Amino acid sequence: MTTVTLDALDLSALLCSRVCHDVISPVGAIVNGLEVLEDEDDAGMRDFALDLIRKSAKQASARLQFARIAFGAAGSAGSSIDLADAEGVARGMFGDEKTQLTWSAPRALFPKNKVKLLLNLVVVAATTIPRGGVIDVVVSGAAEAPDFVLTMKGSHARIPPHLEALLAGAPESGSVDAHAIQPFYAGLVARAAEMRVHLSIDGDTVTIRAEPAPAGAAA
Repeated sequence: MTTVTLDALDLSALLCSRVCHDVISPVGAIVNGLEVLEDEDDAGMRDFALDLIRKSAKQASARLQFARIAFGAAGSAGSSIDLADAEGVARGMFGDEKTQLTWSAPRALFPKNKVKLLLNLVVVAATTIPRGGVIDVVVSGAAEAPDFVLTMKGSHARIPPHLEALLAGAPESGSVDAHAIQPFYAGLVARAAEMRVHLSIDGDTVTIRAEPAPAGAAA
């Protein structure tokens, strides 16, 4: 297994591409809605456009707030992030009609990298239930040595190909593109947080576990 190393410029460029990919759809919908308002006099169409703008703006805001913590330097003045803030941005990002999010965690400050890992694992979790379902997040243990258990249930649940290799930092292709950067980054954060990630599947249920890595072990 060959570990891939990205330099700072490549890593930042790929993460920026990922964030842009997440927000371009709702921003485009806002632009479309504004064009309808400019061109339409029909009251029904104008109401439709306003509703589209309202929903898309809310979605874009939720995705940016999530990215600020999961990928960015939110709270960079300190070394901890409140799990309540993590829950809030996760619900904004994933709590919709397609995917339900349940969250059981203490209201406490946790080390920044551990919170970033948890949020990135929620993104990974969503990829295991492509047709939607339930993501159940449970956080236990002390802040410095927590255990994360994410349980996903849904139709056609699966562990995506190459996901485990990307989390391990050793993609089979030997390279990482914008499509693969998020799980690769999640693995980087896991190692920085000194945590080990395991995936398993049983029928229509996928489980992701993250726990403190043994001293000297890779995540």
